Amino acid sequence: MKANAGTDPLVAAVDQGTSSTRFLVFNARTAEVVSQHQVEITQFFPKEGWVEEDPKEIIQSVYDCIERTCEKLGQLNIDLSNIKAVGVTNQRETTVVWDKGTGEPLYNALVWLDLRTQSTVERLINKSPGKNKNHLKPKTGLPISTYFSAVKLRWLLDNVEEVRRAVEEDRAMFGTVDSWIIWCLSGNTDGGVHITDVSNASRTLLFNIHTLDWDLELCRYFDVPMDILPKVRSSSEIYGCMKSSSLSGVPISGCLGDQSAALVGQMCFKEGHAKNTYGTGCFLLRNTGSKPVKSEHGLLTTVAYQLGRDQPACYALEGSVAIAGAVVRWLKDNMGIVKSTAEIEKLAAAAGSSYGCYFVPAFSGLYAPYWEPSARGIICGLTQFTNKNHLAFAALEAVCFQTREILDAMNQDSGVPLDQLWVDGGMTSNRLLMQLQADILCIPVVRPTMAESTALGVAMAAGAAEGVNVWDLTTDHLPQVVSETFVPQINPNESEFRFSRWKKAVQKAMNWETIEPASLSNDQKQ
Repeated sequence: MKANAGTDPLVAAVDQGTSSTRFLVFNARTAEVVSQHQVEITQFFPKEGWVEEDPKEIIQSVYDCIERTCEKLGQLNIDLSNIKAVGVTNQRETTVVWDKGTGEPLYNALVWLDLRTQSTVERLINKSPGKNKNHLKPKTGLPISTYFSAVKLRWLLDNVEEVRRAVEEDRAMFGTVDSWIIWCLSGNTDGGVHITDVSNASRTLLFNIHTLDWDLELCRYFDVPMDILPKVRSSSEIYGCMKSSSLSGVPISGCLGDQSAALVGQMCFKEGHAKNTYGTGCFLLRNTGSKPVKSEHGLLTTVAYQLGRDQPACYALEGSVAIAGAVVRWLKDNMGIVKSTAEIEKLAAAAGSSYGCYFVPAFSGLYAPYWEPSARGIICGLTQFTNKNHLAFAALEAVCFQTREILDAMNQDSGVPLDQLWVDGGMTSNRLLMQLQADILCIPVVRPTMAESTALGVAMAAGAAEGVNVWDLTTDHLPQVVSETFVPQINPNESEFRFSRWKKAVQKAMNWETIEPASLSNDQKQ
């Protein structure tokens, strides 16, 4: 099917990730990218384990990407009136609190990777029956962890006077990044809509995944006032319209957390379909249909999407890995081992093996399947022979081993082993990584040639919304995806040996940190 750039309807997507913001415009007939623009986002690390971003920089990057993309469309002689809808997909769990009167953020956004809430988590777990981190799992599908938004919000209420005062004076609004962006785009202080969708809400620890609404009991557990929360909507409906920018008047009609958006973009609509996204972190989601499946092996039960107000919610099992692409950024920015992220593939290929070197990048503790916040990063098996090429190889292997751990857990939970893995995300352009992944999983890895699954997913949701209706999500009309398959090329016994060594290294990374040591003076903590 050939795109007719002049007349085909277009759908746009804001893709606000941990390390960058992008705005992409898709042809709703062919799913091809017509134009896009990308801006990097600054991450702040004010203390060890703290990760923040500036909400004003986030929203400015969205506006910049929209305007630059619109300029590019003008150069292609494409009329902006062809853009029929905008969707928003976002880094999940990252927490923003702002003043609804001024539109000003009350503190930097606490990023999903942030670890400052470890003492808050321990306090919350200690007040649960049996001191059980899974106490809230029956309602939320999630363990009590530094990862999720309610814990970050609790920290802000406990530690930031401006946030506490704004809540008392009924001036505060809370949201994940999707809520902040949609509120700003739809008018800000001039009638901005304060909403989120089911996929993002299900990552807060305040949302009941069975009733699909905020839960009074959960809000009481975290002592969070319900009136600061956004209204929960489906992932595909008109929430409001763009107020400013070149796209003023265009409906905002799609909202999905980034991993849910990738599941939709990979067309994983059937029960049992799964995808793995390699971004800052690594996220394996398996569609479990209209019923939530409880994990016995350290995975999360989450709401994948709800494509329309009158449609049932679809659930997923999720394995979450905190550090994937972030390990390459660490090798580049912190260690100076590589000058660009592309260079890691060359270094690793030059080594051809890690030669017994294992890298566990537990910079933010370990997520699935361990949920162990006290773990820290470790490199072991070093000899005088080890050089930076081996470290580069070990870093890529670490991403693959972590995926193997969550895939094994998913196979145990579902009882039906995956026979191939669909992948997407920035790191999938690394061919060596994809081959390593197939070798370590002992199953084929399938990579679509169009890597923009996340943005495509939310564009599909926005375009399919009632009142927009320019994207048909019925099976007959889904675009044909061209893909490349990486087949395992090593002996399974070798794969098992390397994986068992990796697990040994993981055990050595455990229990490094407890809560902040009491010996630090207040001056040192500043």
